[in-house]
Amino acid sequence: MNAEFFSAVEDIEKEKGIPREYMYEKINQAMLAAFRKDNPEAADNVVVEMDEDKKRIEMYLLMEVVEEVENPATQLTEDAAHRFNRRVKAGDQVKVPVETKKFGRIAAQAAKQVIIQGIREAERGIVYEEFTSKEHEILTGVVSRIDPRSGAVSIKISSNSEFTDALLPANEQIRSEELKEGDRIKVYVVEVRNSTRGPQVLISRTHPGLVKRLFELEVPEIFDGTVEIKSIAREAGSRTKMAVWSNVADVDPIGACVGPKGGRVAAIVEELGGEKIDIVNFSEDIEVYVAKALAPAEVVSVTRLEDGKSCRVVVPDSQLSLAIGKEGQNARLAAKLTGYKIDIKPESETV
Repeated sequence: MNAEFFSAVEDIEKEKGIPREYMYEKINQAMLAAFRKDNPEAADNVVVEMDEDKKRIEMYLLMEVVEEVENPATQLTEDAAHRFNRRVKAGDQVKVPVETKKFGRIAAQAAKQVIIQGIREAERGIVYEEFTSKEHEILTGVVSRIDPRSGAVSIKISSNSEFTDALLPANEQIRSEELKEGDRIKVYVVEVRNSTRGPQVLISRTHPGLVKRLFELEVPEIFDGTVEIKSIAREAGSRTKMAVWSNVADVDPIGACVGPKGGRVAAIVEELGGEKIDIVNFSEDIEVYVAKALAPAEVVSVTRLEDGKSCRVVVPDSQLSLAIGKEGQNARLAAKLTGYKIDIKPESETV
């Protein structure tokens, strides 16, 4: 049985990635717990030794050799001790083997539970570590279930060889997107939490980070740092504004993101279910930056106000509705992108 035991631990290490030292520790705890269940008075004297080389597990009691026994759970006479070691005498300690097959049914069940719990904890720890390393990254998942009442979607996501289930709540889904079981989708890992029920991976399809990571995957110049994404403002499923900048003079950051014949940005728009994406040049000059952020509207002037957090923008009368956008979306996204409140006025009111 001992050889089979060590072989089983080795298989668990290979299949589940749980270190054998961890398993030995848990099994040691389980055996001690099982013994103490039936022998509480001798609890502190029991010892478990595992010899991996010899494929042997031994459990024994350290008993005190005495002339007169006062506590039979921890002491024995010289005559009794000589059955285990002929050379011991009063005042010595002797190892008394424990036959694990004599454990009671309840004690054995307790040991089994400790081992099972140890495996579960180790598996959860491995999954937690794996997915924690993927925070703020994109993972591909498969839709496994859709809750008809809440609209929440269960998604099986994977990272390397580890799998876990994550919940995509209705408020983290793109409104215009209709998901069905079996769909493969990309999700953004917002956070990984360690709970009593195991790792909880919080995912999103609406987070601006999803757009950023998609561009990093699609645009080599962003991936290698030639082009930098400075800011993103997003209303998922409808429109995104993204400000980009290049530290290389002869690289057009907008052109790099759009790609040949618009192929790069088109692939991302398709992934996001047709969401419109406006890409503008970032500028350290706030007036210039705000004007570009309001694209596609033309801007006559931008004036930074005294509070340092607002701008007044003048646009041609014919461009007013375009600058504001449907239900104020263009102005709202431009404000999010730049971090400035934007007050838009038609040119006719400033004359």
